[in-house]
Amino acid sequence: MHVTQSLELFPDHKVTQVLFRDVKNAAELRQSAVEGKINGALINPTMLVHPFQVLVAANKAVHLDKIGKMKTRSLYSEVIFNLSPTNNISEAFKRFGISDGDDCVLVVLVQSTDESQLLEEITAKVDGRQVPVEEISSLSDPAKIKKLYKVSPLEEKCGTLLDAVVCRMATKDVM
Repeated sequence: MHVTQSLELFPDHKVTQVLFRDVKNAAELRQSAVEGKINGALINPTMLVHPFQVLVAANKAVHLDKIGKMKTRSLYSEVIFNLSPTNNISEAFKRFGISDGDDCVLVVLVQSTDESQLLEEITAKVDGRQVPVEEISSLSDPAKIKKLYKVSPLEEKCGTLLDAVVCRMATKDVM
């Protein structure tokens, strides 16, 4: 049910995404992540259009880590930050990180080796039901996403919402 993909630009790095619904311990998970006890990114899937967004954010995070230009303290916080259309780190965590009352969470791992043990450790901490990652689109809130990324109706006529979102993510540093 989880999806693991190699990054095209960094083939030695793999990104694993695991989606959970009916999560009962979001507050505990969030606190563990804040304390650095969880070696992964915990993302609110309602702000994601497609799992490809996470791959783009992870690719950018690995790139910035390798060149020493990360804006946050860890690779996982950089993944969350790179999902945001703005350069405000706290805003990115508010929008894309999990909240205490959330009932669904996307766990993202970025590994340079095959560490299935890490995946097992993190999934064991989540009190919820694992579902296929492809279900992200059914959890999305398109109205909130369009508002956050400032996607106009005209823009949607010539491309998809995913195209608009990924474009904003990729260009936020240069705009």
